[in-house]
Amino acid sequence: MNDKTVKRSQVEMIELVLPNDTNILGNLLGGRLMHWIDIAGALSAARHCNTVAVTAAVDNLVFHHPIKLGDIIRLKASVNRAFNTSMEVGVRVEIEEIATGNITHSNSAYLTFVSIDNKTKKPVRASEIIPETPDEIRRYEQALIRRNQRLTEKHGIINH
Repeated sequence: MNDKTVKRSQVEMIELVLPNDTNILGNLLGGRLMHWIDIAGALSAARHCNTVAVTAAVDNLVFHHPIKLGDIIRLKASVNRAFNTSMEVGVRVEIEEIATGNITHSNSAYLTFVSIDNKTKKPVRASEIIPETPDEIRRYEQALIRRNQRLTEKHGIINH
């Protein structure tokens, strides 16, 4: 398999928050944002592994700023690290206010996707990722720490 750069996995989605996307306070529904995050992450993982990528886990998702009706949402996703059949994808959510053009970081999420063979429907090995920039290298190294934490928590829960 050919190793691939982080840049090749990058996805940027743009969404406009419409009335059907909001709660009665005019804020974006958390579930709608999670849906968009999942789509952006899945597209990034699929671009990296050239297969279907299914969501295996979503790490902590914290809502830092409310997202309002009429805001433009930018979701930026890229593969941070590939392990065996799984990949960690980071998704950054930014709010762009139409009136001012101001951009605010709203959320970040880390998701784990598994590469699935299109014919057998079974997990297949994901290509290694090549981090090139200092930020990509930092995210690559931190992804291993987060993976180890996830595995420790998983085994801790199973053992109790």
